[in-house]
Amino acid sequence: MSGARVYVRPVGLAESPQTFDGATIRLGHSLVWCHLLALESYDGGRLVARKIVPVDRFGDALNALSTDQAERAQAQFANLSRMHASLTLGERVLRFDQPQVMGILNVTPDSFSDGGRFTDDPAGVRDAGFAMLTAGASLIDIGGESTRPDAPVVWEGDEIARVVPAIQALAHSGAILSVDTRKAAVMEAALEAGAHIVNDVSALLYDSRALDVVVRSGCPVVLMHAPSQGANPHAGGGYGHVVTDVFDWLEARIAAVVAAGVAREKVIVDPGIGFGKSLADNLALINALPLFHALGQPILFGASRKRMIGALSNEAPVDARLGGSVALAMSAIASGAQIVRVHDVPETVQAARVWRGLRDAALTVPGLD
Repeated sequence: MSGARVYVRPVGLAESPQTFDGATIRLGHSLVWCHLLALESYDGGRLVARKIVPVDRFGDALNALSTDQAERAQAQFANLSRMHASLTLGERVLRFDQPQVMGILNVTPDSFSDGGRFTDDPAGVRDAGFAMLTAGASLIDIGGESTRPDAPVVWEGDEIARVVPAIQALAHSGAILSVDTRKAAVMEAALEAGAHIVNDVSALLYDSRALDVVVRSGCPVVLMHAPSQGANPHAGGGYGHVVTDVFDWLEARIAAVVAAGVAREKVIVDPGIGFGKSLADNLALINALPLFHALGQPILFGASRKRMIGALSNEAPVDARLGGSVALAMSAIASGAQIVRVHDVPETVQAARVWRGLRDAALTVPGLD
């Protein structure tokens, strides 16, 4: 066991810090708390040890670990209880102390869900963006290249021609805008047009200039896990243990971009649901989502209308996956994810508000001072 890698997985989640007599830590945003932790050791993708400990006994459990393992576990524990400061993005503020909904706005002819809806329709793009804001979205993610399986790579000039007018149309809307791209030239054009965040499915690895663009601009960045950073982000896979493999990959990528000059507080992580992952892989990642807070960064979760929903519901087509999309978004929010990326903004916002009402009520325990 001495050579195994250690992970601190939250397993005892609660609706308020008052639920249990023992100590709790806040997990992710301010509406999820944790009172039990699983101290797990993996060797070559195989679980070799697991111990459940209360939060207030975590320090005692470290005594059974090697020095390196104890230091790694202690760092993850510190990350789990880290409070993420808000980001000021021009006149806008992105808060991480409560769940936020990011609306998806694809200006592509071939995206798997809404491709072609806004092709050559600037007014439609603007109206769709304002409708998302009115419905309660805090962020809008604008993409000009489909990343569905086997989608063709789009020339950067065409991608710029798609996303820049959409960004300009919404730049003064009050929304926080992110650009969903993996190309440095598109990032530069989008940021110049008024985008605030870069959302890259390749975690700044597809384009050799992308990391430099983010460093120079000082913008926040979403680092997503995919098994390939080539033309097809779905290629590859073959995980030893998908949860720890994705965790380790994101951990290394965070370290690399921070070492290159990206401010740590501006890094957001995304486990990449549906990208080169089987149904079993996706389910394992979603069930283990609380672990990813141990990376020490806000979590963005995106599973809206994805194929796994069809696989679990009699192969429901893309336009009939609303219920599954909302269920997955709410599962992520209940795991402390700070941002959920969705197509169906009104329904997700409504579900999140009802869930929040229940959590706010749980903060007051009748009969206690």
